[in-house]
Amino acid sequence: MMNLPTKRGFSLSHPFFLVFLYVVSILLANITLDMFIPLLFYGMLSIGTIFFAAIFTLRDKIHFYGGVKLVYWAILMAVIVNIIVSYWLDVPSRFIFASFLSITVSELADTAVFHRFKYKQFVTRVLSSNALSVPLDSILFTFLAFYGVLPLTEMWQIIYADIIVKYGIAMLFIANVWQFKRLQQA
Repeated sequence: MMNLPTKRGFSLSHPFFLVFLYVVSILLANITLDMFIPLLFYGMLSIGTIFFAAIFTLRDKIHFYGGVKLVYWAILMAVIVNIIVSYWLDVPSRFIFASFLSITVSELADTAVFHRFKYKQFVTRVLSSNALSVPLDSILFTFLAFYGVLPLTEMWQIIYADIIVKYGIAMLFIANVWQFKRLQQA
């Protein structure tokens, strides 16, 4: 099992710190989910996607360092915190419902795949679980949140941009893990 660097005795791989980052990332994603950046060639990127892209890999790290029970606890905490804060910030109910359902379905699917490959390398587990959960989350959330509000062409642009950016950020996390492993071995 690999350990991340520590800052004055506190490990950045501590499972509860990872849960905190997970919950905050989902919260920031939900607060900014209806703010878009048009992409140069094709797609509309929700600012929330930038935060949400880290969620799948954070969940995988929670699983790796804290186990499957802590993952279920983290998902539950994220759902509860996000519903309370979204209600307090007067987020439209369709966004709360879309977020709750898509997070629950995609994170449980991600957890199941990640756990099924528990004897594989961490990178293989992350890529395998993200291959299912990223498109599932993007499609489910976009249709639940924006169907009837945005034209289908814009919804497909959002889905496209979400998937590309989520995979891109996952690749950055994986590259970071590989870099850290190489430094440890040197």
